[in-house]
Amino acid sequence: MIDIRPFAGLGHEDHGWLDARHHFSFAGYQDRDRMGWGKVRVWNDDTIAPHTGFNPHPHNDMEIVTFVRSGAVSHEDSLGNKGRTAAGDVQVMSAGTGIVHGE
Repeated sequence: MIDIRPFAGLGHEDHGWLDARHHFSFAGYQDRDRMGWGKVRVWNDDTIAPHTGFNPHPHNDMEIVTFVRSGAVSHEDSLGNKGRTAAGDVQVMSAGTGIVHGE
């Protein structure tokens, strides 16, 4: 099934440094019609203010895919990996049995 949702119809939370648009129920955005969509847990369109980001936080048992539309995102994790993903590039991280990372 194809479900077309206009960008303006996505769940929205503005945290100042993070302007998040949620395709599925997540965090403070809860929509009964947008829950339990198979194996996809989160799909967000986020705008992150320059020189800010997510402090180190844990994940496990998931794959995290980041596509950067503009600017760049730096990444560092508990395995010692460091990198910078620029606009047009994709970053893929396997959280496996547990990892701590920040962007």
